[in-house]
Amino acid sequence: MGQLPQLMTPVTLGDQAYAAIREAITSGSLQRGEKVTERGLAESLDISATPVREALRRLEQDRLVERVGPRSVRIAKFEESELREFTMIEDSLRALSARLAAEKSTAPQRRAMCALLDRADELVGQIDEASTDGPSERELVVELLDCMRQFHAAIDQASGNSTLIQMLHMVDAFGADERRDSLLDEVNSERRSAVRERYRQHRAIYDAIAAGDGDRAEELMRAHSRDSNTSRLAARFSG
Repeated sequence: MGQLPQLMTPVTLGDQAYAAIREAITSGSLQRGEKVTERGLAESLDISATPVREALRRLEQDRLVERVGPRSVRIAKFEESELREFTMIEDSLRALSARLAAEKSTAPQRRAMCALLDRADELVGQIDEASTDGPSERELVVELLDCMRQFHAAIDQASGNSTLIQMLHMVDAFGADERRDSLLDEVNSERRSAVRERYRQHRAIYDAIAAGDGDRAEELMRAHSRDSNTSRLAARFSG
């Protein structure tokens, strides 16, 4: 068979609706357990209901929403036992991603990871010196968390495994808002030293990836993910 032409994949309204609603869920703009309608979402996005309906079908497959009526859904809310099992899966996926990144990452990918860590170090310094004259501590912490999300995403991409990347894309949607709120609470409490330790783990993970040490990268990432999830779940279910 002859060579077929490559097809361009346009970004449809359904794709845009999916991305926008997913971001609203992960950021906490749409609260866990909140009921929403196709019409309400369509009006908010200023589009017709058809692409919203398509987006919600995809979000149902991602388990981010649950169908409660013909034209309405509820933002998924999970019990403690299910969330704990889910974080165990996340720990394993992230550990595998780090191992593959150590084995397969390119020099440009490693430079991008290092640049993100360097920027994060600058933010940590600004957080330590935060005053009323500059950006608030909260703003700096939110920017730092975004920087770390980009760092983890860079590791995922460097794994070079499309199936793993898709699974981690789903993982990232669960609890992003809780991670942010938990980190902000810790920074403003006596647990600040624990936040520092988890932050330092990123540099150690990068060093293992840069050295091509898959065993070490996997071990460090598993411990880092477990520490982060343990702290997040403790904050959510305390009391």
